[in-house]
Amino acid sequence: MNKQKVYFPNLNGLRFIAAALVIIHHIEQIKSLFLLENFWGPVPFILVIGELGVILFFVLSGFLITYLLLLEDSIFSTISIKKFYIRRILRIWPLYFFIIILSLFILPELDIFSTPGYPKDIIYSNFIAKLLLFGLFFPNIVLSVYGIVPYASHTWSIGTEEQYYLIWPVLLKYFKRNRLLLMISIIFIYLLLLTSLKTKYTDFIPFKNYIIAFLSRFNIDCMAIGGIYAILSFEKNRILKYIKNEILFYAIIIVTLSLIINGIIFPYIHFEFFAILFGIIILNLATNDKIKVSLENGIFNYLGNISYGLYMYHPIGIVLAIQLVATIGIFTNWILYPISFLFTIIIAGVSYKYFESYFLKFKHKFSKIDSGNFSKE
Repeated sequence: MNKQKVYFPNLNGLRFIAAALVIIHHIEQIKSLFLLENFWGPVPFILVIGELGVILFFVLSGFLITYLLLLEDSIFSTISIKKFYIRRILRIWPLYFFIIILSLFILPELDIFSTPGYPKDIIYSNFIAKLLLFGLFFPNIVLSVYGIVPYASHTWSIGTEEQYYLIWPVLLKYFKRNRLLLMISIIFIYLLLLTSLKTKYTDFIPFKNYIIAFLSRFNIDCMAIGGIYAILSFEKNRILKYIKNEILFYAIIIVTLSLIINGIIFPYIHFEFFAILFGIIILNLATNDKIKVSLENGIFNYLGNISYGLYMYHPIGIVLAIQLVATIGIFTNWILYPISFLFTIIIAGVSYKYFESYFLKFKHKFSKIDSGNFSKE
């Protein structure tokens, strides 16, 4: 049987934008650690874009994964959970574990990658527990309980996605009806649970603070929001006539940019609010032919394809750039930013071509649907 093919335009470009937001956020954060002049404190925009870049990734994953699973179920009358897991392993695990090995065993021993405030004795404290949690894909717990591990702490979002991937195909396989209600229930239960834990009435729960710290970075509700847009699109829901609208799209773009630039934070539903906005943007860029904005070009497509590497390697690229700028003796963003991005792109590109692609070539054996822009899905 010939494989089904699906392609959504513009989403590779969105992947790069999401990665770029995280990179800019961490350039300023790492500059502050090295006591360089930075915008970490006085510019709210810098403080919010990192997490919002990750939320954009989450909504994208929720949209793309859900749509692919719905398509598989529609065509083949079932979802192969085993093959789904194998695809995830081939895409995510090699680079994830490579970064963990680098961060825990190699980079701490190299002076060039020494990070102020995080000497080796801090990195190696509670080492077995950290190693075990990283190995079990709980980097979000490592960050919440043991603090920052240089070059590895940003993998908390990879852990969140892996935890999401673990249950998503099961839910969609066995909940064939009322899937929109399922997504809404996930969002409601997550927010209710997190809000309840933050009240004094749940103080009797053991390790409550650790549970809150974990759930605060779980963000499955944002992925469910992406899932809602996927279901609406797949089922051609009548609501689409209100959402797939070029005027609404441009208005949402303006509102979203204004909120982010001003560093606006919404209490209680900050990430969820932006996830809804991101979902409208994703849906229109991917499925609305009337939208004149295009991220479809060779550069964005390439950077989108290597976006997983951009995300995983960027702290290494930033520190290398800082060390180079320090050697030159010219500390200016006009030099540091381009070099940081350049180093990150080169490292990610080499990794994609000579390391990740080795594992990716096996993915087609476990895929019933070929998808041209799912570099991480």
